[in-house]
Amino acid sequence: MVGQTLGHYKIVDKLGEGGMGEVYLAVDTELDRKVALKLLRAEMAEDPERLERFRREAKAAAALNHPSIVTIHSIEEVDGQWFLTMELVDGATLDQQIPEEGFTLDRFLAVAVPLADALGIAHAKGITHRDLKPANIMVTNEGQVKILDFGLAKLRAAPLVEAGSELETLGFSQEGLLLGTLPYMSPEQVEGKEVDHRSDIFSLGVVLYEMATGQRPFDGENSAALISSILRDEPRLASELDQESSHRLSRVIRRCIEKDIEHRFQSAIDLRNELEELASNEAPRAPSVAVLPFADMSPDKDQEYFCEGIAEELINALARIEGLSVASRVSSFRFAAPAVALGEIARRLNVDTVLDGSVRKSGDKLRITAELVNPADGYNLWSGRWDRQMSDVFVIQDEIANEIVRALAVRLTPRERRAIRMVSTADPQAFDYYLHGRKFYYQYRLQGAEFALQMFSRAIDIDPNYALAWAGISDCHAYLYANSGHGEKDLRQADVASRNAIELDPELAEAQASRGVALSLLGRHQEAESAFEAAIRFNPILFEAHYFYARDSFLQGQSEKAIRLYERACELRPEDYQSPLLLAQVYDDLGRREEAADSRQRGIKRAEEHLKLHPDDSRAVYMGANGLVALGDRERGLKWARKALEMEPEEAMLLYNVGCIYSLAGCLEEAIDCLERSIVAGLVHLDWIRLDSNLDPLHDKPRFQQLMNKLEKHEKRTD
Repeated sequence: MVGQTLGHYKIVDKLGEGGMGEVYLAVDTELDRKVALKLLRAEMAEDPERLERFRREAKAAAALNHPSIVTIHSIEEVDGQWFLTMELVDGATLDQQIPEEGFTLDRFLAVAVPLADALGIAHAKGITHRDLKPANIMVTNEGQVKILDFGLAKLRAAPLVEAGSELETLGFSQEGLLLGTLPYMSPEQVEGKEVDHRSDIFSLGVVLYEMATGQRPFDGENSAALISSILRDEPRLASELDQESSHRLSRVIRRCIEKDIEHRFQSAIDLRNELEELASNEAPRAPSVAVLPFADMSPDKDQEYFCEGIAEELINALARIEGLSVASRVSSFRFAAPAVALGEIARRLNVDTVLDGSVRKSGDKLRITAELVNPADGYNLWSGRWDRQMSDVFVIQDEIANEIVRALAVRLTPRERRAIRMVSTADPQAFDYYLHGRKFYYQYRLQGAEFALQMFSRAIDIDPNYALAWAGISDCHAYLYANSGHGEKDLRQADVASRNAIELDPELAEAQASRGVALSLLGRHQEAESAFEAAIRFNPILFEAHYFYARDSFLQGQSEKAIRLYERACELRPEDYQSPLLLAQVYDDLGRREEAADSRQRGIKRAEEHLKLHPDDSRAVYMGANGLVALGDRERGLKWARKALEMEPEEAMLLYNVGCIYSLAGCLEEAIDCLERSIVAGLVHLDWIRLDSNLDPLHDKPRFQQLMNKLEKHEKRTD
């Protein structure tokens, strides 16, 4: 449909797919505005009774007027194609934003109160949602909450319960219909009974529980177990909710998810009032800060790596303070180039203060300026300027960190006071080499990793006790082992370097994350888990810790855990294409097709944006190709796969991934050809091949079985 026109709507891009049909971004050429078009599936339009019901319900939903309910503009038909035009929301769904540990209380209330208010308005007009879940709730880039598909859930095609199925054994009849999404259904929904607005309150309670804890209250290995949990289990909120306000929140959520419908809140307005009272008594939120990359004021404009390094060192130090919320490196660094107002940056990053600065470096002379600003009122909380020698750079960083702490009135524990002392090396030249290396490592390319390894090694030659540089060396060797087929030597060197980093600084988050990666590649998963947990404890916003922990969890078959970690990684690095594409496969393996499709759409969009800046990044090409084929865009996906092969025809990891793409596309012989070539190039990752569902179509092929035998023999020899 992209590029086509429906009436006066020019379709620009596909946004996703839901229960009723596909959703597109379009331009209303008459009003010159962007809208979302939801196209109805043909089977809905061909059923006159169902179509009339759709028009009636959509008309009622369109009458809703609330800032937290997505507005339906019109119901239209062009050449037999029925569609809705809706308000276009620029943001992300709630399920993409809930962190593993749940929201902070202030963030929770900022979402929960408008949700309950919107629900109350709809219920007052006699409209229930029937499918309330995080995937149907969006939060805009400005923080506005928006509920999607109000009143339309019951219009979707719901499958009849099959004879002999696990649902029939639980009491559903052949005539029973399941409307909604199972983990968020009320007891009366899963029993096939008539539902009213109080069923929405139960579903909202499930959402609130997940927002507060990062976990769903009801769980099960299959549909029958999940239904049993909804009907019988009495979940408890996480024990860490131990403050008085959190106790009150716990009581509110429990009342939402009461089994007995009469014991729940009887109206969403009552729930909203409880939440508002809780918000009015809430303690002030923890101070928060975003550290922007410092501007390069050097004569030759060649110090970008150094300016970013200064900012990142500050972020890593401040992130160790429990009483301070710090925006992640990648989130802050998005605002390096464009001239965005500080107030807008603060809103997008959900912080109260912003640290900005500049660096002028010429030879051994160094000038650094910095200022901490409250964008809400433009008040300058603190500023400083240093004209020093390069050897004083560490003292300057310490002074800036301590001034931020003082300006925000944050109380430090003795451990935190030690943690913000950022003198990881006493040698400025070693520090300079390290920053050079980190800049190239973040390219996530083979050549970048190889050059970064040289820089980190030079830093170690100058200062053998430089823990961060040892962690960098470990990361480079792990990357080369995993992505180039360099072999066991790289893995051994990653092991040694990560152990050196830990011995030098056991509380360094980067060292613990590097150790976790090395241990995961060595197959020592329990030890890897401990290292990743330590990394997150020391720096909760370290992307690498969450991303590689997710990969390790996947290898162990811990799918739900992998999902939580990948989603957190997506939140910490919003432009990363790898996390959403890998996450999609985990969703697929669990049969959660709609969530898989949404995640792939995100990943492909991010890969396309990445390739505009880095057109020679073959990994973005082949990972995007996988997502395209999995979404059904076979020809475009295969075109991308062939392009990746042309870019690096002998790269082991690329060949493996193209083999997966061919397998998904049904090109089985080509898939095995690529896998054979990847093994010749040095790929030996047997665990991935065993678990990779992309390769399921190959399992009964003799050539594939021979490959597996070959890898198993290699694995036994190396053991």
